[in-house]
Amino acid sequence: MQLPKPEHPLVSVARFEDVKRPYTAPVSRIMDFYSIAIKRSFNVKLKYGQQEYDFDEGIMFCMSPGQVLRVEIDQTQERKHSGWNLLIHPDFLWNTPLAKAIKKYAYFDYSVNEALFLSSKEEACLIGIMQRIREECSANLDHFSRDVIIAQIELLLTYTDRFYHRQFITRKINNHQVLDRLEQVISEYFKSDDLGKHGLPTVAYIAEKLNISPNYLSGLLKVLTGQSTQQHIHEKLIEKAKEKLSTTPLSVSEIAYELGFEHPQSFSKLFKTKTNLSPVEFRQAFN
Repeated sequence: MQLPKPEHPLVSVARFEDVKRPYTAPVSRIMDFYSIAIKRSFNVKLKYGQQEYDFDEGIMFCMSPGQVLRVEIDQTQERKHSGWNLLIHPDFLWNTPLAKAIKKYAYFDYSVNEALFLSSKEEACLIGIMQRIREECSANLDHFSRDVIIAQIELLLTYTDRFYHRQFITRKINNHQVLDRLEQVISEYFKSDDLGKHGLPTVAYIAEKLNISPNYLSGLLKVLTGQSTQQHIHEKLIEKAKEKLSTTPLSVSEIAYELGFEHPQSFSKLFKTKTNLSPVEFRQAFN
């Protein structure tokens, strides 16, 4: 989108007015970041996961890393896209309480399919927090920078949670689509003892839980995310590994065994392939 290079490697606040490369054709994308966006004059149609996303009334939209967003431009309308977008790489949160807490916010889920309406006062409140995060990212980074930015993100999420509950308190949540149910099945498996006892879930296991065939599941994921089911499972595994490396004193071998690997070398090789860092190098980044 030809935006300036971010001043912080893992956190960025961008203005939509600064986007220099508008979409001219439909495009599907998967970002590696949490995105919290406030958008005005939004002349595009979104498909979030498998369902249309309603931006007609609301102006705020949130995404988790690895989720699928399809963008289609309405060429009949003049483009006056404006607003703010906070992008947070999940690695920035590791070794903080927010790394786990951020997953509890339902507005990042595929099951949410409409943008949040904000009053002028609410919008000004959230934009003010984003501006403070932007100022902190622009300042000379010091020992307190990360803690200050984390505190501002937590405040932003708390306000956003309040506003979502206010808007959707009587809303009947739609049935989750396949992608959302997939996230739940994998998450529950990783929280149970099955990972250590039986290793990674198989594609057949996941498909059976979703009541669809393995071939259908793999084909669906390939079209929507560009990833196979196995690759999707590996992404969740790496997320779990990062959590253990940054929040526990367990050795790399102990973590490998807890994650279902018979040989720690296999775990280290996969981690290196996915992150370009060895497990030890990743852990050292937080010490």
